[in-house]
Amino acid sequence: MNLIIKEAFEKEMKTAKEFYFAKKWNEAFLHLEKAHVLGQRDAIPHTINHWWMLKVGIGKKDGKEILGQVARLLAAGIGSLLGRAPIGNTGGANIGIMTPLPISDDVAQIFIKANLPIR
Repeated sequence: MNLIIKEAFEKEMKTAKEFYFAKKWNEAFLHLEKAHVLGQRDAIPHTINHWWMLKVGIGKKDGKEILGQVARLLAAGIGSLLGRAPIGNTGGANIGIMTPLPISDDVAQIFIKANLPIR
């Protein structure tokens, strides 16, 4: 994983975990979504991210999110390894598993700094 992306991913995951442990599920999930966009090109971070999304779904008692994250946990690493992760997809069960999305300006700037494509 590119060092710039890794640092940004870890920062978002750290913030998400802080919100998770404070039981601030929605805030945690927002940071997990940003981390997902950053980490989805690499199998291990991608899978870890979906594990935490599942944990938030369980915390919220959100059945749709729980089922969606279980499916994504099974597919995340494989998709990353095959280069099939849809760029910009935020990883939640409210978005199709293969649906690409626009990348937010702040995340796009991180990709540009890391000299990685944003599409």
